[in-house]
Amino acid sequence: MKEFWIYTALRAGLFVGAFCVVGGIWLVAADTVNVLWVIVIAFLISGVASYVLLERQRAAFAVKVERRAGRISEKYEEMRSKEDED
Repeated sequence: MKEFWIYTALRAGLFVGAFCVVGGIWLVAADTVNVLWVIVIAFLISGVASYVLLERQRAAFAVKVERRAGRISEKYEEMRSKEDED
């Protein structure tokens, strides 16, 4: 679960950073800020940035999930084989 929380926190941080940058640029360029557009643009920027910058964390999380799924499959097969023996 640690990998999940690290990745999620980094994604949230990227979004907040992108939101601040986009909102700041928008505020400098115009007198009023359209918050909905700032959120949409920040979401797109943070999504692309996380795809590029957080590859290592995403891979670590995927490995953890794959290991856990493998253990669950092994236990399931073990229980199934015990049922077959009875």
